[in-house]
Amino acid sequence: MADDHLQVPGRRRTDPDKTIGESLDRAHLVLADQGRLRSLLRANQAVVEDIELAHVLRHIAEAAVALVEAQYGALGVIDRDGGLEQFIHVGMEEELAHQIGHLPEGLGILGAVIESEHPIRLDDLGEDPRSVGFPVHHPPMRSFLGVPIRVRDEIYGNLYLTNPAAGSFSEEDEELVLALASTAAIAIDNARRFEESRRLQRLSGALAEINAALLSPDAGDVFGVLAERVATLVDADVVCIVVSDTLTGDYRIETARGIGTESLEGAVVPASNTLISAAMSGGGVVVADGVTELLSEQQQNTGGSTVAVPLIVTGAPVGALCVTRDESGRRFSPEDLSTLAEFAAQAGLALALAQARVDRQRLDLIEERARIARDLHDNVIQRLFGTGLGLQALAARLPEHAIAISAQVAEIDAAIADFRTAIFTLQTSDPESVRHRLIDVANELAPMLQSPPRIAFAGPVDLLVTSRLAEDVIAVVREALSNVARHAHANSAEVSVSVTASLVTVLVEDDGVGVPEKLPRSSGTANLLMRAHAHGGTCEIERRSTGGTRVRWRVPLGSTSQASS
Repeated sequence: MADDHLQVPGRRRTDPDKTIGESLDRAHLVLADQGRLRSLLRANQAVVEDIELAHVLRHIAEAAVALVEAQYGALGVIDRDGGLEQFIHVGMEEELAHQIGHLPEGLGILGAVIESEHPIRLDDLGEDPRSVGFPVHHPPMRSFLGVPIRVRDEIYGNLYLTNPAAGSFSEEDEELVLALASTAAIAIDNARRFEESRRLQRLSGALAEINAALLSPDAGDVFGVLAERVATLVDADVVCIVVSDTLTGDYRIETARGIGTESLEGAVVPASNTLISAAMSGGGVVVADGVTELLSEQQQNTGGSTVAVPLIVTGAPVGALCVTRDESGRRFSPEDLSTLAEFAAQAGLALALAQARVDRQRLDLIEERARIARDLHDNVIQRLFGTGLGLQALAARLPEHAIAISAQVAEIDAAIADFRTAIFTLQTSDPESVRHRLIDVANELAPMLQSPPRIAFAGPVDLLVTSRLAEDVIAVVREALSNVARHAHANSAEVSVSVTASLVTVLVEDDGVGVPEKLPRSSGTANLLMRAHAHGGTCEIERRSTGGTRVRWRVPLGSTSQASS
C-alpha cells in the first residue's frame, strides 16, 4: 500500500493551503498589534518627554491623532465651573480656525463627554441627538471618539478625535486612547507639579524683593514694584492698588500697571463700586466677570475677569488689590488667587509702612517747625522788640528825628506781627484751621497785588470762629483783597482778624486811591454787607485819612445765625 494512502488513526487530514493562509492572517494580526503597540509606545514617549505644561498638552493631542490615524483632534481643559478653559486643536489650519471664530465652549457632544466622564464613541456625529451642529466654515466631521483624562481622581480634560483613516473608530482605538490618556494624566500631573514649584520659586523671589524694598530706608515706589511683580506672576493685563480716601469716603487708584493704565493713577473709584465693596466688607477674594466696574469708560472691556483682594492694615481693610485679565486671557486659577492673597498681605504691609513713614515725617516736620518757632520767638522777636525800645528812647533824645524814628519803630512792630503770624503757622498742624485757610487766601491773591498782603491775628480765632461764621470770615477777606487787587492800585495791603469774648472783627486796609465819595452798590460790597447782616453785624467801607481804603467787618459772637449752623 502506497505511503500516501496510509492514515494515522485519530488524525484528520488538513488542507495545507488553508493552514498557510490562517497562519499568515495570524501573523498579520500579530504584526498589526505589534505595530499599534509600538505606536502607543512612541505616543507615550512623546507625551512624557517634556515638562512644560503647555508643551505637554500639545504633545498629548498630537500623539492621540497619530495613534489612531485621525484627521482632527483636540484636547479640552475643563475649568472649575465645568466649561472648557483651553481648547488645543490639531489638524486644522490656523487660518481656518480663525475663520470659524470662537473656539468651542463645551456644548453638544463635547459637553456630553464632560458630563458623562466616560468615553463616547460615535460612527456619525450628526445622527446623535446631543449634537448641536457645526459653525460656519467648520470642516465636515463624522466619526467621533471622546476620552476623559483623569488626574488624581479628577477629570482634568478630554481628548476629542474625529475622522479616522479607517472610516470609524474601533473598540481597540478606544482602548489605545484610554491607555494614552493614563500616561497623559501622569505627564500632566508631573508638569503641574513642576509648574507649581516654579510658581512658588518666582513668588518667593518676588516677595523677597518686595520685603527688601519695604525695609530699605530710602524705599522708592514700593507699590509700583509690587504691582509689576503681580502682573508677571499671574499673567495679568492690568494691576491696580486702590486705597480709601478718608476725606471723601471714595477709593483712589494709588498705583496702576499694565495695558492702558497711563490715565488711571489718581483716578477716583466711587464708594458704591460693588467689586471693591464686596472685597472690603467680606475680607476675602472676590472674582467678577468683566472689568467695567473698575476702569474708566475709555478702558472698559466687554469680557475678561477681575479679582479684588482686600488690603488689611492693623486688622481693618483700607483698600484693595485689583487684577484684571481681558477677554482673551484665561480665568484665574486657584493658584492665581492664592498668589494674589499673598501679595495683598504684602501690599497691606507696604501701605502700613508708608503710612508710618508719612506719620514719622509729619512728626519730624512738626518738631522742626516748633524749633524754628521757638527760635523766632525767643531770639528774633525779642531782639526786634529790644531794638524798637532803643529807637523809641533815641527818639526822645533827638526830637528833630522823632518822626523818622517812629516810622522805623512802626515797621519793626509790623515785622514783629508778621513773625508772630509765621510762628503760629509753624505751630499749627491742621491745614483746615481758619488761620491756615486765611493765609492760603492771602498767598493765593498775592500775585494780583503789588506786594504780598500782611495778615495778623489776635485772640482765639480757631477756637471761636467756626462753622458758617468761619466760611463768611474767609469769604470776606477774599472779597476785600480781590477789590484791592482790581480797583485800589495799592502798593500794600494789610489784613487783621481779631476775636474777643463777644466780637469778631475783620479789618482790611490798603494804601491805594481810596473809595469814591459815593460808594457804588456792586455785587462785591453787597456780599460783604449781606454776610455781616446775616450774623447781626455791620460792615463799614471808608476812606482812610492817610489815603487808601479801610473795610471794617464786625459781627457779634454767639449770634442766632451762627448758633443755628
